[in-house]
Amino acid sequence: MLTYDVDIWSIRKRANRQKPYELRWRVGSRPHSKSFKLKPQADGRRSELMTALREREQFDEDTGLPARELAALTSPTWFEHATMYALMKWPRAAAKHRAGIAEALAVVVPALVTTSRGAPKPETLRAALYQWAFRAVPGPAGRLVARHQVEEPPAEIQAALVWIRERSMKVNALENPALLRPALEALSLRMDGRKAAENTARRKRMVLSNLLRYTVEEKGLLSTNPLARVDWTPPETDDEIDFRYVPGPALARSFIDAVRATGTRGKHLAAFFGCLYYAAMRPAEIASLKHADCTLPPGSDDSAEQWGELLLGESRPEVGGGWTDDGSSYETRSLKRRARGATRSVPIPPILVTMLREHITTYGTAPDGRLFRAAEGGRVRSTEYCDLWERARSAVLSAEEAATPLAAVPYSLRHAGVSLWIKSGVDPVEVARRAGHSIAVLFRFYAKILRGEQSRSNQLIAQELNKGE
Repeated sequence: MLTYDVDIWSIRKRANRQKPYELRWRVGSRPHSKSFKLKPQADGRRSELMTALREREQFDEDTGLPARELAALTSPTWFEHATMYALMKWPRAAAKHRAGIAEALAVVVPALVTTSRGAPKPETLRAALYQWAFRAVPGPAGRLVARHQVEEPPAEIQAALVWIRERSMKVNALENPALLRPALEALSLRMDGRKAAENTARRKRMVLSNLLRYTVEEKGLLSTNPLARVDWTPPETDDEIDFRYVPGPALARSFIDAVRATGTRGKHLAAFFGCLYYAAMRPAEIASLKHADCTLPPGSDDSAEQWGELLLGESRPEVGGGWTDDGSSYETRSLKRRARGATRSVPIPPILVTMLREHITTYGTAPDGRLFRAAEGGRVRSTEYCDLWERARSAVLSAEEAATPLAAVPYSLRHAGVSLWIKSGVDPVEVARRAGHSIAVLFRFYAKILRGEQSRSNQLIAQELNKGE
């Protein structure tokens, strides 16, 4: 129990003692004493206690120590504290968020050490923390524990965990906020030392901010949040998409045709890539697309030019089996940044209507109604559709073009689809709604195109104004 009720008495000398100089004090109702061999030692300790008392610091009744000394004595290390934080967050976090927390902590904790002497290779230490320390598994009693406490890690991983456990600094060391700077610098860099994407750095910094708030407000291990006291600005990076490497309509169609021409799996997934481009869907949304989500006009001549609609309400982001509750490689969840049960409607052009109708006729659906599935019925893996994409790029692009970032990943088709909508003059609010973006995100990533459309809008307004003259 902490109290301000403290008395510190004079030093007394006791004869025939190995440590004759005794310092005595009282905290609450409990007396405390400590003996010293030399009087200057006793005077020094008494001075420390008097300073704490003058600074209105509380004392602990059980140990007799000032609160700050007690905190330093009992403070966990950042390795221990981060492990407990990851375990605390695990039950209520989505699988993707669990992995994101572990990823951020695996960057922060190695920067909060007392020495780097004898450190393991960065990639080994990162793997030890990400896969073994900050990943939870059920323990013997069903309680969540760190994975390395249940499973035997490889020797190099075990050695890395021992190293970080012994050299991790105490949590209360961050009462000096300058010690936080290396962790912030680490968050802004990739493993190869290059700048991390701004979105990645921001996401990891948010985990650090939440951890520090938990440390101060819930655990009381720090007096204030040191993040607010560090004069640090993340390195500037450009999140805008480089539209030199986003395929136009003709090239996008060529890629989809090339995917279809790769063989049986390419034919099955051609409409998957069609959804990426013509509906600007995320791969995780396409993986969860069901027949019931599709409103498709009948395949008659009269309806050949009619638009259809997709009603999206579910996403299946791919994540390692170690992060999900059931061990599957994906999780079924709501749309990105949407409440559970929220939906998003996306009108789709006749060309995608035809592709989806032909796909359903040819391949049917999975038992749960999904349009696209792996050979054994599970979720289509990113490795599969990325492999098809690489083969399509090789078929469509020249060697010189293939060596550039032009349409480097399947996600380029989503960028191409959103870009097409903006260039077509669709209102940015409607573009953001269809793509499942916020307006802020749309303007951050597509600012160059939007600025171009603003110029065209200015010209139209000027024309109208000139009509009155």
